[in-house]
Amino acid sequence: MKAAFLAAAELRDGGPAGLTKALERTLWHLGFHDVRVVDGAHDHGADLLAVRDREQWVFQSKWKAHGTADHAGVDDLERARTHYRADKAVLVTNTNIAASAEARRRALAGIGVDIVLWHGATLDAIGERMPDIVPSRYALRPYQARAVEAIERDLGAEGSALLVLATGLGKTVVGGEVIGNLLKARPDANVLVVAHMRDLVEQLEKALWRHVPKSVPTRLLTGDSKPRDLDGVVVATVESALAAARTGYRPDLMMIDETHHVAETGRFAELLDLCGTSGRFGVTATPWRGDKFDITARFGHPSFKMGIAEGMAAGFLSAVDYRLYADGVDWDVVKEISRHGYSIKDLNRHLFLPQRDEEIVEHLRAAWRETSEPRAIVFCQTIDHAEHMAGLLAVSDPQWVNASYLHSGLPKRHRNVLLNEFRLGRVPVITCVDVFNEGVDVPDVNLIAFLRVTHSRRIFVQQLGRGLRLSPGKKALKVLDFVTDIRRAAAALNLRRTLEAEEAEHLELPHTSRIEFQDGTVGSLMDMWIQDAADLETAADEVRLQFPLPRGIL
Repeated sequence: MKAAFLAAAELRDGGPAGLTKALERTLWHLGFHDVRVVDGAHDHGADLLAVRDREQWVFQSKWKAHGTADHAGVDDLERARTHYRADKAVLVTNTNIAASAEARRRALAGIGVDIVLWHGATLDAIGERMPDIVPSRYALRPYQARAVEAIERDLGAEGSALLVLATGLGKTVVGGEVIGNLLKARPDANVLVVAHMRDLVEQLEKALWRHVPKSVPTRLLTGDSKPRDLDGVVVATVESALAAARTGYRPDLMMIDETHHVAETGRFAELLDLCGTSGRFGVTATPWRGDKFDITARFGHPSFKMGIAEGMAAGFLSAVDYRLYADGVDWDVVKEISRHGYSIKDLNRHLFLPQRDEEIVEHLRAAWRETSEPRAIVFCQTIDHAEHMAGLLAVSDPQWVNASYLHSGLPKRHRNVLLNEFRLGRVPVITCVDVFNEGVDVPDVNLIAFLRVTHSRRIFVQQLGRGLRLSPGKKALKVLDFVTDIRRAAAALNLRRTLEAEEAEHLELPHTSRIEFQDGTVGSLMDMWIQDAADLETAADEVRLQFPLPRGIL
């Protein structure tokens, strides 16, 4: 079976970006991982970076409407190989290789620099021989197989389904499997996958390549990408999907990613109404919305559900060693607070004293030294704060000299290069704001620090989930939480209670979770005060709390 996306006509019609995208998908089929596009200004001659067998590969793609790729591509690639410290380098073109390129390759080989050349016929042969589905080291976990079965059952019976699966448990894997099963049964079926952000849409298309047969094309539909055809799998932003639906596009199956963005009215609601006859299912890790709209009104009750605590207790998520540094408590006001009804905002203003950046660095250094092959993410309050902390960390310890910041203000190419360097261990610490909230897969992370306040239960769970994915050699995720906020304490205590209840129902695991306060007295105080942690997590600032003075604390 041939690969539809490597057909000569498809490569010619796709232009330069189309060749790079086809090459990217090909690399996944060939067993590469961490495949990232770095094409753009100041790319130092590279279009793609990829990792296989712990080696960094660099690729330069030269699209041609006609003619051949000459020696300039080889020169660009040699420059890229040096800049990115790549172990292997490949020049790719959709047509043919000029004699000057081959001569330049041989000259470099004579001095020990190996450059590989792939032309149109090479790509065609690769497409013929490569596996129909991207090879995976892992089979579906038992709960993922049950989730697929439950979604397909509800789609068949009701035409809709909902999956609630904590970050790190593979909600995109389950969704991709449902789509892949449909395409195996009906190769001509049209599938629409929708998300709210362009970056997330691009990540989703790439994730789905692992489930879609090579004979089925995938199309990216955004404000910047307008495919001529909408056959196969279309992955779109909600605005672009809605525009297509208004002109008559109707998929056989629709998947809404990050379904918590679906409201009672708005763009998602209109899209669902227009595609009323299409099967649809939603996937989310965090089903809560700030406006209290219940997404089950659109998708029905969850077909399958597994939260963080259940996943951790069963050993499908990393154990967590969670420590809240709530030792900056102003004990002089505790008695006064206990005698009055204070709002959450009042409590946070009067009860806690902020941690200094220098203190935070010392605690992070201690945790770093206790962690095998540490990879850390530090969540900061603002872009300026993220940049400041990256600079502070870089001068605070020789091991952090390459600490870097990552935020939405950076070019996408820069973010992709940085993520690759992070996965390879060349960048040990990344400070960020919200870049890691949705759609970024970083399983090697084993140390997280929270330096930001968020009153969103959803964002807190998303950010914590960035470090909960399992990875070879990873024993547990260390979490250092410096955000002394009454709702954060409630969230941690609620997670601890849930974990204790879940772990009682499972076999003893090699690594168990621990959630504690650095100052045990503060932990005891909070545990006594906070009676309903789940409600407190979602309460407004103005909610007033009556706390009895706990005896034996002071």
